[in-house]
Amino acid sequence: MRGKCLMIQGTASSVGKSVLCSALLRILHQDGMRVAPFKAQNMALNSYVTRDGLEMGRAQVTQAQAACVEPDIRMNPVLLKPTGDRRSQVIVDGRPIGSMTAMEYHLYKPGLRRHIHEVYESLERDYDCIILEGAGSPAEINLRDGDIVNMSMAEAADAPVILVGDINLGGVFASLLGTILLLEEQERARVKGVIINKFRGDVSILEPGLRMLESRIHVPVLGVVPYMDVELEDEDSITERFHQAVGQGDLKVSVLRLRHISNFTDFQALTLQPGVRVSYAKSPDDLADADIIILPGTKNTIEDLIDLRNRGLDEPIIRHARRGGTVIGICGGYQMLAERLLDPLHVESRVPEIAGLGLLDMAVTFSPEKQTLQSTGIIRCQGGWLSALNGQMLDGYEIHAGRNEPGPHAVPWLNIRGETDGLCNPAENVLGTYLHGLFDDGLFFSALKRHLRHESPAMDNPVQTMADFREHEFNRIADIVRASLDMDRIRQIIREDRP
Repeated sequence: MRGKCLMIQGTASSVGKSVLCSALLRILHQDGMRVAPFKAQNMALNSYVTRDGLEMGRAQVTQAQAACVEPDIRMNPVLLKPTGDRRSQVIVDGRPIGSMTAMEYHLYKPGLRRHIHEVYESLERDYDCIILEGAGSPAEINLRDGDIVNMSMAEAADAPVILVGDINLGGVFASLLGTILLLEEQERARVKGVIINKFRGDVSILEPGLRMLESRIHVPVLGVVPYMDVELEDEDSITERFHQAVGQGDLKVSVLRLRHISNFTDFQALTLQPGVRVSYAKSPDDLADADIIILPGTKNTIEDLIDLRNRGLDEPIIRHARRGGTVIGICGGYQMLAERLLDPLHVESRVPEIAGLGLLDMAVTFSPEKQTLQSTGIIRCQGGWLSALNGQMLDGYEIHAGRNEPGPHAVPWLNIRGETDGLCNPAENVLGTYLHGLFDDGLFFSALKRHLRHESPAMDNPVQTMADFREHEFNRIADIVRASLDMDRIRQIIREDRP
């Protein structure tokens, strides 16, 4: 007997599949089922390290958190991380197997099918129900032969499919009808219903269109989900965060918009802080009034450093630091702060050596071995504002390839596994670390904010952690989706018995 499952596919990218999967996982968990997410292949630079040191996409991590289960690499067996030059690092079962062009991967991909199916079956045995997510659209007929994530995965799992369309983009009826018409007959038979997502307005206005659509596609409309201002982590390719400032505070944080920016989920926690405004900087003008400049992670440190210089962003960062402004580098952004970056084996680029921004007295040498593990940092700093935080622990994870060689003017401030991870300058206004998740519990940033505003700890507002915030969001979207969809019909679609 096969287990229960349901697959959510979309008419296109960015129609809200990931969020709906999270909502359904939370609903089924609330209803007493042990559930888990699954996506055969994800393309993202936002990734996460599991407890056993394996790398997977953040979207499935978020979905696992919605289901109240531990993130498991089986939930995302293949992860593609674009590296530039039309290549992607290919990660299978949480470990990189190499870098491939699109054509190389297209030829390699069919050989992954059997392995992906075995991974899925292993996951399925451990749960009452699996919610699978597709990618893009199943109607990309030019990609059908190499498909491993949409209808071919639905067939392997014997999963019923619900198709999602985004009315906010316009043309939702045409996109739903057109997608179904482009499917093969056996694929159309798997589609058991459709959902219209991101609706703004009175649903009754849609009723004539819904009935007409049902008469054309011969499957029910299972509901209309209103536009939800969702603050869960996004897929990095489609996020709207880069285009708008979040927060109304007077403390302004500017995050560099790097070409290969990765793990920008690190900074969502800052938007929860009262009195803070977070935006992403593409030009020197965007940095003009910043109090804190953050250099985020990147999949290609050297190429992004060259691009940063070509856009004229290096000088404003250096001037800001020289004036005593706060600059923080995380992972690849930390490496950019060095005096020199060396890549003798061409791990990241064709450039064997390049000058860094020169804000931290250290050199970085890249190596092929990638470090991926969950970590706990302990603040240990002699003197300055950071010393007041000595002993504070910061939980997170590391994903990096490179070794730092500190010079005499580099000041250690963060210790991981008995070794120095984070370095700062003597003035303690330029800091770097490899630790992702630095801001998630809110404590470190609260202390930094107090330091910059010359406030006492007594003036602190209660700190909301990312974990608490996610829980609130999961329950909120579950309530909205439960009220918007025909959940009884969906439970029938998630069949009890399948041959």
